[in-house]
Amino acid sequence: MSGGIGDVAGVVLAGGRSSRMGTSKAALEWHGSTLLYRTAALLARTVDGPVVVVAAPGQELPELPAGVVVVADPVEGVGPMQGIATGLAALAEKAPAAFVCSTDMPFLHPAFVRRVLRGLDGPGTDVALPFALGFRQPLAAAYRTALAGLIASLIAQGRSRPGMLYEHCTVTRLDDADLLADADVARLDPDLDSVVNVNAPDDYAAARARLPAEVVVECFGALAGGGRRGPHRVRAATLGAAAAAVELDLDRHVVAALNGDRITRDPLLPLVAGDTVAFISADAGG
Repeated sequence: MSGGIGDVAGVVLAGGRSSRMGTSKAALEWHGSTLLYRTAALLARTVDGPVVVVAAPGQELPELPAGVVVVADPVEGVGPMQGIATGLAALAEKAPAAFVCSTDMPFLHPAFVRRVLRGLDGPGTDVALPFALGFRQPLAAAYRTALAGLIASLIAQGRSRPGMLYEHCTVTRLDDADLLADADVARLDPDLDSVVNVNAPDDYAAARARLPAEVVVECFGALAGGGRRGPHRVRAATLGAAAAAVELDLDRHVVAALNGDRITRDPLLPLVAGDTVAFISADAGG
């Protein structure tokens, strides 16, 4: 995919206990899909490599985007490091590095993901670790997939906290200033909402109450009639919502180009601040 981050993958941890939420966070509704679908699809539109979802043993998951693969943790209850090890091991022969996140990050932005992944560019860097909004963010970080064996070894020794891994590898720390020095992050995610997660019902309610991001929609060819000509600024969390905002049916006769390169019909494709969607007639080729 043109515009993606090449040679890196994505890992979404879906197997947490969700004890404070009281129900599976992965399956929580998010603008017509689920938190897990949005997070997995967001990573899939950002990186060129594969995206895997790590589930707890026997966990039932909601619908996932096409191409996303599920891998199961071998044991339950060890914590996020087990999930990270499982995800990295599944990708070890497919990509040298991966962005790892939890399922409950509804405002994750591709600009943030790209900036964190660039933190691995330093010589010998094993982990690019944001320290954002006053907290270390091990579940919004980039890891070399070769770390899977080291993490598994530490877990076997009962050393399952993320900080114990960082003692044994080279970590690039990214604080707020480092992240916001990136022009795209500063423009599109100025409050670093990418690291906001939803742990409890009140968190979820507050996040769900936020207005969707503003995106630009354009219609071309036969679709430009009915007052649709020219760019329209609309608020839409998904491709389907963007189509509905300009009174367009996203059916087999319509395709969309996201930011000029990704061609899709997925109505649940997540949209974020800064996106431009061009709707084109599939029958006439625009």
